[in-house]
Amino acid sequence: MAVTSPVRYEQEIGDILEQLGGVHKTIAKHGLDPKIIHLVEMRASQINQCGFCIKMHSAETRDAGETNERLDRLIVWRHVRDFNDREKAALAWTEALTDLDQKIEYAPLRSELKVHFSDNEISVLTTVVCMINLWNRFQISKH
Repeated sequence: MAVTSPVRYEQEIGDILEQLGGVHKTIAKHGLDPKIIHLVEMRASQINQCGFCIKMHSAETRDAGETNERLDRLIVWRHVRDFNDREKAALAWTEALTDLDQKIEYAPLRSELKVHFSDNEISVLTTVVCMINLWNRFQISKH
C-alpha cells in the first residue's frame, strides 16, 4: 500500500524554510508599498490555486487595510476600475511570471513597469513574485 501523506517540509528542511522566510524581512527593508506586495501575493496564489496561501494572504491583506470589494474583484482586475495603473502594472508582471507562457512579450510589460516603478522596486517586485510562487508550490505539493 502506497503512503500518500504529504512530506512535512518544516520537519525535514526547517533550516532551509527559515532562511527562505528571512528573505521577506529583507524585502520589507527595500520599501516597496506593502499594498502592492499583498495584491501580488494574492493574485499569484489565485493563479496557482493555493488554498493555504490565499487564506493566509487574504487575512494579511485585510489586516493591512485592503477592502473586501477590491479583493473580491482581484481575479478580474483588468475588467474593473478598482486598481490604479501602478497596481495594474504589478499585477500584469505577476501574471506573466506566474503563468509562464512562451507567447508573453516581456518587453512591453517591463516598459509599463518602468513608468510606475524604479529599477529597485521592479527588482523587489520580481523577488516577491518569485517567492510567492515558491511558497505556493510548497503548499500545493501538500494538496
